Amino acid sequence: MTADLTRLEELVESFTKQTVVVLADFVADRFVSGEISRVSREAPVLILRHRETELLPGGGANAANNLVDLGARVFPIAAIGDDDAGRALLDYFRKKNVDVSGLVRAKGWSTPVKTRYLAGWTHTTRQQVLRVDREPRTPLSAAVQKSLLTKASQRAKRASVLLASDYGFGAVTSASVKSLRRAAGSKLKITLDSRYCVGDYRNSGVTAATPNESELESMHHTHINNGATSVEELGARTLKSLKLEALVVTRGKDGMVIFEAKQKPKHIPVYGSDEAADVTGAGDTVIAVFTLALAAGATYAEAAELANYAAGIVVMKRGTATVRREELLAALRNEATGKNRTF
Repeated sequence: MTADLTRLEELVESFTKQTVVVLADFVADRFVSGEISRVSREAPVLILRHRETELLPGGGANAANNLVDLGARVFPIAAIGDDDAGRALLDYFRKKNVDVSGLVRAKGWSTPVKTRYLAGWTHTTRQQVLRVDREPRTPLSAAVQKSLLTKASQRAKRASVLLASDYGFGAVTSASVKSLRRAAGSKLKITLDSRYCVGDYRNSGVTAATPNESELESMHHTHINNGATSVEELGARTLKSLKLEALVVTRGKDGMVIFEAKQKPKHIPVYGSDEAADVTGAGDTVIAVFTLALAAGATYAEAAELANYAAGIVVMKRGTATVRREELLAALRNEATGKNRTF
């Protein structure tokens, strides 16, 4: 499909005028970097000399962070624990001048933390050698979930789109999305990124969803063996069963496929290099750009095109990264002049 690059540029230029509500499971992504010192005598494992530890917004917090760096006004609604990770996320968004009144401290609950250990020699690129996840031992209380829903309903009155990022920690459920749909009516577009249970959102009022290929396979309990045909079959079935207006299936090096009712699936080839440096959080960037483009008045196809450009940029960055509005504009302008650029 051929995109009108001038039109896409205009949409990105208007990102700073848009407001997006983000109802999400916030995660803290911690990166511990070290230089390989030697092999341990105690076990056949590397000993790392610690260099630095960095904590960044992950999960739904990464989607919100992408929206901030793209210039949008963002209202994040999420639960955080009364712990160091929760306070770090709160401080991070405060420093970016984000309204954090929608972040609810959940007593007795732990902020989800994903700790990645990165190892490398001097002057070499560090590679991930281990990941340790710390997840809450207790579910979010009904009181916290009710508070999140109330705040989301209030904020949704001031926006045309709501991004729901479900990482399975209880801030986002099919019931909460259904309630938001009833309260907001048909005028509010609700986009969904569900890590584990996109199929649970049948009849919930979601407008569009952006699962990756493996999530689609999991939903239908099957495996995509031969590429495009299988993807088209599963995508069409998902669009219909979830009663969506649009579905974007991300396929890594094979780009994306967008499905809309009564239209043929449209394949979008990957932008930039098909050799990604790091895919951490790429799905968060996709849902953020796709949602923000819809807020700016894009068609579903245009929103998917922009999300594809953004994905091509972010996967060439290390760690949990975002795409800035200036980077997205530069990519579009390079494409318009025939200067394809690998980020």
